[in-house]
Amino acid sequence: MQELKQDFKFYAITYGCRVNQYETQSIREWWLSLGGTETEDPAEADVILIDSCAVTAEAVADARQMARKLGRLNPGARIFAAGCAATAAPADFRQLPGVAAVIPQVQKFVLLNGHPLAMSDFSTPGGEEGAARCFAPFSISAFKRARPVIKVQDGCSQGCAYCIIPLTRGPSRSRPVDDIVAEAHRLLASGHREILLSGVNLRQFHSGSGDGRNFWALLRRLDAELSPEWAGRARFRLSSLDPAQVTGAMGAECLETLEACRMLCPQLHLSLQSGSLTVLARMNRSPYSPESIAEAVAKMRAFWPVMGLGADILMGFPGETEAETEETLAMLRTLPMTYAHVFPYSERPGTKAAALPQLPKKVRQEHAARVRNLIAEKKAAFLEEQLGLPAMWAAFDSADARHGNNEFFVDCRMESPETLGHSPSRPSAPGHELIKVKPLRIERNLLIVRPA
Repeated sequence: MQELKQDFKFYAITYGCRVNQYETQSIREWWLSLGGTETEDPAEADVILIDSCAVTAEAVADARQMARKLGRLNPGARIFAAGCAATAAPADFRQLPGVAAVIPQVQKFVLLNGHPLAMSDFSTPGGEEGAARCFAPFSISAFKRARPVIKVQDGCSQGCAYCIIPLTRGPSRSRPVDDIVAEAHRLLASGHREILLSGVNLRQFHSGSGDGRNFWALLRRLDAELSPEWAGRARFRLSSLDPAQVTGAMGAECLETLEACRMLCPQLHLSLQSGSLTVLARMNRSPYSPESIAEAVAKMRAFWPVMGLGADILMGFPGETEAETEETLAMLRTLPMTYAHVFPYSERPGTKAAALPQLPKKVRQEHAARVRNLIAEKKAAFLEEQLGLPAMWAAFDSADARHGNNEFFVDCRMESPETLGHSPSRPSAPGHELIKVKPLRIERNLLIVRPA
C-alpha cells in the first residue's frame, strides 16, 4: 500500500449541483491525503472521477459522453463513474472502456474508504437502502473556488412529479449541527470569505435532536457563533430555498432570522418552478401563491432595501397551457427578480410526470424563452440600479482574481486586478478576496468595479 501512496495522479470533473461540487471536493481531499496529485490534464491521470448529474436527459448524456471520451483519451486510467447519472443509467456507464466502477449516488462515500488504485469492493453495509438512510461522511477543509459549499442536508422526501432526485439521492436526511459549525470554522480559518449553505431540500433540514429545530435555527446558530469574529469580514449565502420556507407557517421565523443575521448576504434564490397554482398542483409542489411570495419579498425589502432575488423556473410541464404560462410571467413581473435559472421541462424516467402526455419540445422551449426574455430585462434594470450604489462588497475567485460576485450575487469584474494586493481585508489564502468596491460601469452583463 505504501507504494500506491506515491506519485499517483487524479483528474476530477463535476456536473450539476453544488452538493456534487462539495462531495467531489471531499473525495479530492482524501486522495490528496494519500499522496495523490491533482492534474488538469486527464491524459496523464491514473484515476479519473466523473461526478455526474441526472436532473435533465442532457446532463446524463454529457456525463456519458465524457466517460467515453476520457476512456479513449486515457485507456490506462481507472475511471469511477459516480453520482446521480450513474444511478439513473448505470448500464450506460458499465459498458464503457476504462470504467472501473459505477457507484450509485448514495454509495459515493465509499471512495473515501480506500486507495483509488487498489479499491475493488465498492459495496456499503446494508447496500444502497442502508446508505440512503444515513448522512454520508463527507467533509471538507478547503475549496478550489472563492465560495466554498457546506452541505447541510441530502436527499428529498417531497416527491415532485418531475424530479428524479428522490430516486437517485434517496429520502431526506440532515447533517449534525455541530459538524456544520465546525466545518464553517475550518473554511473561514483557511482563508475563505464567503460560504454557501447548501442541500437538496433545505426545508426538510432538521437538527436531529428531536427539538424540531429547522434550517432557520441552524442559520441563527451559525451566525451567533461566527459573527463575533467574522461579521464584516466574511459572509454566508444560501442555496435554493423552497417557497414554503419563506411563506406560511415558516414565514415569520424566516423574516426574523434574515433580519437578525449579521453575516448573511441580502440575496435569496427560490425554487419557484411555476407561478400557476394548477401547474404547481400537477407538479406535486408545496403549495404557495404568487401573492404570498410577493408579500414575503416586500417584507424582506423593509430591512434589505437592495436585494438579489433569483429563482428556478421550469417551463413546459405536461399540460401547461397558454393561460398557465401567462400566470408564471405575471408572477415574475410583480417580483423584483434579478436573475433566474430557466429550464424547459425534460422527462426523467421513473418520475410521475414522465407518464403524462408531453408537450412538443418546441413548445417547451418557446415557453422557457419567453421567461428568459423577461428575466433578461429585469436583470439589466437591476444592473443599472447597482451603478447608483456608493459601494459594495465583492468576493473574488481564486482561479481568476478579476471576477467575482457582490453581496447581491451580481457578477463583477475588477478593472485593475493588481490593486487587489493592496486590499486591507486580504486574507491569508491568496486569491480568496472580500473587498469593498465601487461600481463604475456595465460591460456585457458584468458590473465593472474598482477598490473603494
